[in-house]
Amino acid sequence: MAACLDGLQRQWQREGHLAAMAQNWPRLVGEQLAPHCRPLALRGSVLTVGAQQPQWRQALLYSRHRLLGVLMAAGHRVREIRIVQAGPLAAPGSHSREESEQWQRHPSRVDVHGMETCPLCGSPAPAGELARWGHCGFCRRRQLAGTDRGGGAPGRPPQ
Repeated sequence: MAACLDGLQRQWQREGHLAAMAQNWPRLVGEQLAPHCRPLALRGSVLTVGAQQPQWRQALLYSRHRLLGVLMAAGHRVREIRIVQAGPLAAPGSHSREESEQWQRHPSRVDVHGMETCPLCGSPAPAGELARWGHCGFCRRRQLAGTDRGGGAPGRPPQ
């Protein structure tokens, strides 16, 4: 039985099946990212990866080129990666209660906090960000980077 399964796994790897990729997913993407995303489809050389929540989708987008290199080095015939939002992916109960509660309060959640206008740049922004920082996340990032030179006119980013 074990020899049969080993043979099947080698065949999947040789033929570039999605199952071979899914089996090695934690090793390919890393232990931190793996529980929050998974390979969904492999059509030709295009891999579609599902991300559980927006922040994990963004993390995948930032690391897409590195992931592509890792997949190619592992022998997978992937030339392009598409990343989509795909709802709950991990097994029930695998997330900590703290992580779930933190996500429920996250300031970027428009569905919970609604939208308002940033007083610095005049752009639409999640109300939770405005309540937390007094301005949108983009203005906050500029402020933390030390590039904030004061507020611009409404509708325009700071100069």
